[in-house]
Amino acid sequence: MKKVLYLACFFVVGIAVGQDYNGAISNYLNSNQAEAGLQNDDITDFTITSQSFSKSMQLENVYVTQRYQGIDVFNTSSSFAVKEGSVVTANVVFAKNVSNLVNTTNPVLTAEGAIQKAASLLGISSPVNLELIETKDTHSFEFSKAGISLETIPVQLGYLKMDDNSMRLAWHVAIYTLDASHYYNVKIDAVTGTMLDNQDLVLNCSFGEANHSHASSVASEVSSVLYQTSSEVATPLVDGSQYRVFPLPAESPNHGAQGLVTEPANPDASPFGWHDIDGADGADFTITRGNNVYAYDDIGNNNSPGSSPDGGADLDFDISQNADGHPINNLDAAIVNLFYMNNQMHDIWYNYGFDEASGNFQENVYGNGGNGSDSVNAEAQDGLALNNANFSLVPDGVNGRMQMFLWNAPATPVGGDALTINNGPLAGDYFGTPATFGTVLPPASNPLTGTLALLEDDDSGVSTDPNDACDPVINAAELNGNIAVLRRGECEFGFKVLAAENAGAIAVIVVNNVADTPIVMGPGANGAGVTIPSIMVTQADGEALILALMAGDDIEASLMEVPPYQKDGSLDNGIIAHEYGHGISSRLTGGRFNPGCLQNQEQMGEGWSDWFGLMITIEDGDQGADPRGIGTYVVNQAVDGIGIRPTQYSTDMSINGSTYEDLASLVNDPSPHATGYLWATMLWDLTWAFIDEYGYDDDLLNGTGGNNIAMQLVIDGLKLQGCSPGFVDGRDAILLADEMANNGDNRCLIWEVFARRGVGVGADQGSSNSRADQTISFDVPSGPNCTLSVEDRSQANNFMIYPNPTNGQVNIRAAVDAGETTISIFDINGRKVYEDQMILSGTVTIEPQNLKTGVYILQLDGETYSQTSKLIVN
Repeated sequence: MKKVLYLACFFVVGIAVGQDYNGAISNYLNSNQAEAGLQNDDITDFTITSQSFSKSMQLENVYVTQRYQGIDVFNTSSSFAVKEGSVVTANVVFAKNVSNLVNTTNPVLTAEGAIQKAASLLGISSPVNLELIETKDTHSFEFSKAGISLETIPVQLGYLKMDDNSMRLAWHVAIYTLDASHYYNVKIDAVTGTMLDNQDLVLNCSFGEANHSHASSVASEVSSVLYQTSSEVATPLVDGSQYRVFPLPAESPNHGAQGLVTEPANPDASPFGWHDIDGADGADFTITRGNNVYAYDDIGNNNSPGSSPDGGADLDFDISQNADGHPINNLDAAIVNLFYMNNQMHDIWYNYGFDEASGNFQENVYGNGGNGSDSVNAEAQDGLALNNANFSLVPDGVNGRMQMFLWNAPATPVGGDALTINNGPLAGDYFGTPATFGTVLPPASNPLTGTLALLEDDDSGVSTDPNDACDPVINAAELNGNIAVLRRGECEFGFKVLAAENAGAIAVIVVNNVADTPIVMGPGANGAGVTIPSIMVTQADGEALILALMAGDDIEASLMEVPPYQKDGSLDNGIIAHEYGHGISSRLTGGRFNPGCLQNQEQMGEGWSDWFGLMITIEDGDQGADPRGIGTYVVNQAVDGIGIRPTQYSTDMSINGSTYEDLASLVNDPSPHATGYLWATMLWDLTWAFIDEYGYDDDLLNGTGGNNIAMQLVIDGLKLQGCSPGFVDGRDAILLADEMANNGDNRCLIWEVFARRGVGVGADQGSSNSRADQTISFDVPSGPNCTLSVEDRSQANNFMIYPNPTNGQVNIRAAVDAGETTISIFDINGRKVYEDQMILSGTVTIEPQNLKTGVYILQLDGETYSQTSKLIVN
């Protein structure tokens, strides 16, 4: 039933509860049609896909998709903020002049044919036993997995706007490949069958090489007050649970020691604890599984649950990590830390509005709206890859998948003298790199010792090497009870080693087939079945062994575990937060059913994710100018290393001098990480501007510091922006969030931060699907005085503005004799749209003309005062 729910919500055709807002949205679109450049046919057909209530802004966030003749227009999910029955602001990204641009309303290609075309063009296997499961309406269907997808395959008809401004009728097909490495969302031309667009919703955060240095020693243990109990806060759950982890705000094992945290669940976000799914007292699981996350190993890359630590009835997960040990020997500790961090991300950001109705990740939504059955599947030491991490972007009601990998520590090659030849002319110690699968090598005090035997296969397949184990083994008798020697070749490492084990080998030495340093061998499809150890040696060393074995030499060898070992991404809290952050930003931008809204060239998804990790690892005493690297632990750097970004994050321009102007240099860079780095730079500046103004509060759940204010505004901004945002869209959404939640008290602070990095009042992002057409600006608005302090902005209100919201007429009643006053009105972008001068005494009335529906700033300037107020025009 869970998968049926998934397809029912992947491509949404409208929700009944949204009907309440159709009139308000229509009125807004009609009132703003001319200014937006939209035609009548562009705004008469739309569907409400989701909605949620924002406690911070006290309004409904309503998400709307444009349609033409009942067919969705892709990538047009727009955000409307509705309060008291009226739209107070909106980010509309509807396509313009649709009726004159569409090529047809009738598809030539069928939905089933679109799946066949997609599979062929993607280069994956042909569908097998493809069956229609459900017809949701005349344009939206659900098909079986057909042997090519981990999930059932949704198909929807819609219009796609092309670079030449034409609109093509297309089928949207979603295929989640069987190895979970790709979640293809392709658009297939419904007339010609060509591929028009391909988005991969598995976000891989591989960052390539970085500047490397030796890891620092482990810092002293730190602690954090994640929430404080008061009469206004829900009582923490008493379930006896405890977890030995790297507790926040520690970013990694290099930033703090393991600590034992007890009953850490946020009672608002996880009222029945971290091990519940039925909404009743008592844990439903004693392993690292619950309502928000299921954490387990996927060493074999099966994309299904492997082992999970069991805390027993007491939920006691006091599992210590051996900092000097092999990652496989610390697997349980890593899974516990992964479970802890996913739950923390769920619980912390729940309080800022990533809740059930907004599309968070929960199995049971406890009657609070949204779709359930979608906790995060968090996979530790995943065998798919190395030096990486990823998160699959899926709609509400579908399980998110977080894949955490091992990382080579590039400062020193992973491996050491793992092989000793005990006799003959080749006697000595040799460098070897252990595999990530099979049994861990024994310690040097008790090595695995045996006779070497060269593996032979029948060379019947595509491989031309009879010693690479890619074809059936023909000398099992010689291998039985011995250490097999074989070459790296055409087939997967797991396949080779399993073949040798099945022939009786007690261990395997794989000889590299190139002159490079031996690599860390991944399991492939068969590694999960391997139970013996294996290493790779250099081509030169291995070929010498092969020649000696071919000559009939008897060689005895010993294998043993040696450091340095790989780093485990599941112990890096910053990387876990980064990956989870993709789930937050993708479900809040465009609404919980539109996970593909952050696929345009100027989208800032990687930036929000870096910022999420930075925000929850701030420590008391930190300063904005301090250099903060990302991922320093996994690349074996000291805590003050550069990490895996172009620079460290810092408000100090001599450390990080990046501005919006630098975006143009990324036009030929297919990776979104550098774009995200620029956005995170600005958000980090914004955070510290708020901390400098309001102070830092280590209570991440219920605090009132500048960091808490910044966290709230960024979440609200994600909700307010439309699909496919750029930097200016993101800036304006944060400004709007401050207007909605704080009466615009921080407007000037926000402007000053963005202007400093080139996204000032005159900035223009151009097309959000280009990184090369932006215009930078370092200017702040010339309207309301942006040099006012917080104290000035929050002075006692001597004026009453009413009605507010208004339909046009505005009354200003002065509690004092204010004298000659300049009355100005500015839009949210700082443009002056009204000005008048009059003697302000008692009550005066103004009637600004041609003000569109939206939020404005009304400013009163006299000889001895200046005061601003938010003005909402319906």
